[in-house]
Amino acid sequence: INITLKIWRQQGPEDRGHFENIAVKDVDTHSSFLEMLDFLNEKLILEDKEPIEFDNDCREGICGTCGIVVNGIPHGHGKGMTVCQLHMREFSDGDVIVVEPFRARAFNVIQDLIVDRNSLEKIIQAGGYISVDTGGAQDANALPIAQEKAEEAMDAAACIGCGACVATCPNASAMLFVSAKVSQFALLPQGKPEASHRVLAMLKEMDHCGFGNCTNHRVCESACPKEVSITHIARFNREFLKAALLNKSLL
Repeated sequence: INITLKIWRQQGPEDRGHFENIAVKDVDTHSSFLEMLDFLNEKLILEDKEPIEFDNDCREGICGTCGIVVNGIPHGHGKGMTVCQLHMREFSDGDVIVVEPFRARAFNVIQDLIVDRNSLEKIIQAGGYISVDTGGAQDANALPIAQEKAEEAMDAAACIGCGACVATCPNASAMLFVSAKVSQFALLPQGKPEASHRVLAMLKEMDHCGFGNCTNHRVCESACPKEVSITHIARFNREFLKAALLNKSLL
């Protein structure tokens, strides 16, 4: 198929950036979206032009680095997948595809389609961990955990931190990401000792990084490639209220 990419080009964080129309011919419909960009970059390099910069790593929907907005939707229109899992057979001959980076105050554009998502790492550093003694592995039956709780914690831990929830939220809120990271520990006994500190510290860091507030638009849930549920946001709110009541000095 032959397509036209209306793609965002930006030389650096200080550059205003602009959209550029690039015709891409003879695209293999079996190729992925990122493979199409690889093909285009090879063509641009041969023509002595600047290739399009974009993030990628595993290309299996695991790492979450391939954050791109395709036709106004983070990771494209496919449900429950990242942009590296989007294939060109989903498009038609003659389509004009708009490609741009994630847009959020907390995500600075580094170049073209690459954004700085270190703000999500800072939130994890603020409290997305547990402190345990080192040594031999604990017996699996020493801490009994209900099956449904373990599965729900694993569902929350499935969040890959790609930032699609932030990019699609009209407030650029990171609440789905933060609540998932809180839930994966709040549901397990190993996460109880630091529960109060965790939820307050991560919320403070989220605000400090410039993310917006959650107003329950629910678009974050639909954009999440791992289909993380917004029920984790409700749990986050409960954990926050408990932490605030138990230890006001941490506020």
